[in-house]
Amino acid sequence: MRCGLIGEKLKHSYSKEVHEFFDKYDYDLYPIEESKLENFLNNGKFNGLNVTIPYKKAVIPFLDYVFDDAEKIGSVNTIVFKDGKKYGYNTDYYGFKYLAESAGISFLGKKILILGSGGTSLTAKAVCKDCNASQIIVISRHGENNYKNINLHYDAEVIINTTPLGMFPDVENMPDIDLKNFKNLTGVIDCIYNPLKTRLILQAEEGKIPAVGGLKMLIAQAKKSCEYFCGENIDDQIIEKIYSVLSKRIRNIALIGMPGCGKSSVGAVLAEMTGRKIIDIDAKIEEEENLSIPEIFEKYGENYFRDREEEVLLNYAKENGLIIACGGGIIKRKRNILNLKMNSSCVFINRNPLLLPTDGRPLSQNKDAVLKLYEERLPIYNKIADITVENEIGIEDTAERIRRKLDL
Repeated sequence: MRCGLIGEKLKHSYSKEVHEFFDKYDYDLYPIEESKLENFLNNGKFNGLNVTIPYKKAVIPFLDYVFDDAEKIGSVNTIVFKDGKKYGYNTDYYGFKYLAESAGISFLGKKILILGSGGTSLTAKAVCKDCNASQIIVISRHGENNYKNINLHYDAEVIINTTPLGMFPDVENMPDIDLKNFKNLTGVIDCIYNPLKTRLILQAEEGKIPAVGGLKMLIAQAKKSCEYFCGENIDDQIIEKIYSVLSKRIRNIALIGMPGCGKSSVGAVLAEMTGRKIIDIDAKIEEEENLSIPEIFEKYGENYFRDREEEVLLNYAKENGLIIACGGGIIKRKRNILNLKMNSSCVFINRNPLLLPTDGRPLSQNKDAVLKLYEERLPIYNKIADITVENEIGIEDTAERIRRKLDL
């Protein structure tokens, strides 16, 4: 069997990895221009296709039959080719509903704000309506309800982002809203799955609002698509199994901690243990500047170094499956923390500050300076760390402890 995904830009997609878990057909990504859609659908010789942004509406005129759910929603994300005809389905409905239910976010009797008016928006609206939401407002750039008058809807109880704002590679973008203005929020859903946590999700988490990204939606809709492609039922338990494996594979491992605590050496051993690639942020900066860190501080000053640190970190933090060894002061800027949290498990490698080296470290030139830095930074390390390990018993043992804690 031959299946795949069509869309405009697919570099961000995990669909191929998800469908390979089912092990029932060959699956590839096909980025195409809209002008070539009809010819591609008529001459591609596929058994099944998934459809993503921006073609979930555009494919409909080229299909022979659109099933009720997809017709009602006005959006097709799954096409089955059978007996010379093309059949359109909407499995996003199933995927979105599964995502909300698994996150414990209810629409019953609530005012819902949906950001975006494309195919995924239509699906989210249909699910919210069927789940008896009290009011559903769609926010678009030029519609009656838009970002200029969004203040009229600060009483919304659930916000759903169906726009691509914040999606890889433009991970620092987000819809033009501030969640602090929404005092009644009980949930935030972002249908974007790459990165794992968008800026919108991170802002919700900072405000202690239940929030979820779109990876489980992707997996759940893929499961339903697979059922249509193959004509057989698949147990829902596979969704959670795929999510567990895939999310673990996607996440970077970001090592944070004081200068000299062992991030680079532990990271190198952990990389060898897990087969992951290690990125040492300080080493990358030294390589690009052709200067050592102390020389950069001396020649350009700390602010210049921190700016370069931000740039280099962002380049790698938005990728996936890496081990990232961070400089000790990387947590001094909120932007860096956001970029670490979007796609990484943060591991704080702690070490007795009296044992930390001082040679070649611009801000840790003596023990008093080290102790002062440690006192300043410890609360930040503790706040952003997903796990903490003590590096007191050796590099290999510390790396193994991380591996076990993260189940790598």
